[in-house]
Amino acid sequence: MNRLIHFLKSNLGAAVAAALPLSASAVAAPAQAQSAAPAGDLERAVDALRAISTMRADFTQTDRNGQRVSGVLTLKRPGRIRFQYQQGVPMLIVADGGALTFVDYQVRQVQRWPIKNSPLGALLDPTRDVSKYGTLEPVTNPGVVSIQVRDRSHPEYGVITLIFVRKASAPGGLELTSWVALDSQNRRTTIRLSNQQYGVAVPDNMFRFNDPRTPTRR
Repeated sequence: MNRLIHFLKSNLGAAVAAALPLSASAVAAPAQAQSAAPAGDLERAVDALRAISTMRADFTQTDRNGQRVSGVLTLKRPGRIRFQYQQGVPMLIVADGGALTFVDYQVRQVQRWPIKNSPLGALLDPTRDVSKYGTLEPVTNPGVVSIQVRDRSHPEYGVITLIFVRKASAPGGLELTSWVALDSQNRRTTIRLSNQQYGVAVPDNMFRFNDPRTPTRR
């Protein structure tokens, strides 16, 4: 656990990007085994993202060395997300609609940067046009939709690959199950989602945090 905490602290961009290798059903296969995604899947995936008003899910984050940490993710569009790590991990990642904040309670540090400068901007930034920067990725499983989002004019924003599974009961008929993100340093982290709940009541104060630098709640 201490090694994982050290990794998260030393690779903030990757941690906040919450990148991951593709799930087994969506791992890229040799070109001859891949199939093109059906036409319209990009638009359907964009519509599915926009259809999420609120979501709560369990997440598992894996670093590039295979170490894992878990927690609860809470999302409220536009632009708000919270990664509440498991007990024993003294860190928090939260976005309030304008900026991503990484809070390290162990050393009482807070770091912030604009949502648009992170690969997570594709998921959180309401001004980010996913359909403009997104491309469908070929997959072997027809029940999976994989979209890579990259702004080639801003390589510093990184790359995120969003993985959806077709599910009739999910918003837009597609359920976001994971994403693959690389920061500008090509560092990668893993997030897998499970037990997704949609349309749950989420108060705005969920996206505030106790600032370890001062006794004042922000």
